[in-house]
Amino acid sequence: MTDARPLRSLLYMPASNARAMAKARSLDCDAVCLDLEDAVAPEAKAEARAALVAEVQAGGFGHRRLIARINGLSTPWGHDDLAALAQAPVEAVLAPKVDDSANVQALSAGMDAAGFAPDVKLWVMVETPRAVLALERIADCARVTRLAGFVLGLNDLAKDSGIAQLPGRIAFLPVLTMAVLAARANGLVILDGVCNAIEDTARLEAECVQARESGFDGKTLIHPAQLATCNRVFAPSEADIAEAESIVAAFADPANVGKGALRLNGKMVELLHLAQAEKVLATAAAIAAR
Repeated sequence: MTDARPLRSLLYMPASNARAMAKARSLDCDAVCLDLEDAVAPEAKAEARAALVAEVQAGGFGHRRLIARINGLSTPWGHDDLAALAQAPVEAVLAPKVDDSANVQALSAGMDAAGFAPDVKLWVMVETPRAVLALERIADCARVTRLAGFVLGLNDLAKDSGIAQLPGRIAFLPVLTMAVLAARANGLVILDGVCNAIEDTARLEAECVQARESGFDGKTLIHPAQLATCNRVFAPSEADIAEAESIVAAFADPANVGKGALRLNGKMVELLHLAQAEKVLATAAAIAAR
């Protein structure tokens, strides 16, 4: 069954910052990613890990999905992260620097060995040139592993590839498209990378619109000030909801029973449009119910 809960905004919060983790309980984000990787200095990893576990065990995050980003298994901290998080009430573990399907299989096996509950999922960062070239093989791991999500990491990909992150992200469009196609072919959620320009609201909005139109479920964020824009762009608009309602009503009309295609408001709508309309209404209802 498709999960109708919104996943418009995932806000990164450093696990080394107790104040930030506490604040996440009151922020209007659909998901919180408590970060043990990039946001935490090497000497603070162990303390941050313990703080993260204590924070999520304390609860109080309400509707917000809880995600924990670990350090890679090739680092001195990755296996300890898995061992500590196995008993923490997180919905998914986000793993960085995944290069190929073997990495995904090792991560999923590591979660099994650590004792994670079967419903805790694995999400992976798509942030290396090798990962982009292996997108189809990585996504296909969802059939036999815990893999359930992709998160783009364009900062690292830009660093490793030399591709500039310019406004419009034109050079990254092939990556965005191929990542979405790989995710959709294998039933994965997929989130866009962060917008580094915290004070450039126009650029943030443009990236959110681009990601939404490219098929992403939502976007990862680095600052609470970015939440309102992201949530608005990735939510169905009033016009979207009105159109969806009219499509559902048209197919529900007894006069149209058994029809696979209808003429509605000057357009041809088919059963595939009905499915899309029902998804829009389910998303809107889930957002309203929050």
